[in-house]
Amino acid sequence: MASDKRNFTLREETGEETSVFTGSTPRQAALKAARQFDPAESEDQAPRSQFRLREKGTQKLHIYEGWAWRGDAPEDKPDWMPERITEANVSKEGIEHLEEL
Repeated sequence: MASDKRNFTLREETGEETSVFTGSTPRQAALKAARQFDPAESEDQAPRSQFRLREKGTQKLHIYEGWAWRGDAPEDKPDWMPERITEANVSKEGIEHLEEL
């Protein structure tokens, strides 16, 4: 259902909120955000980056470590999908509560 979707904004160190990612869970939005990173050639080589997502309408900051890499597309990929795709993974580091918005 579309109503199950939640919006999360990428929050910079300065407090500026830039991109918006949608997902039914914070992790789903975090995976989308991590795919925006510059991908490494393999998961083993991928540098880890910490980032924060704030759920819109709340003062909750979800803190993640994420990384991205180039991987082979699945065998049953659709025709429009390239041979190499960006894959990502995230690890939740915690939650902070903002004092103000």
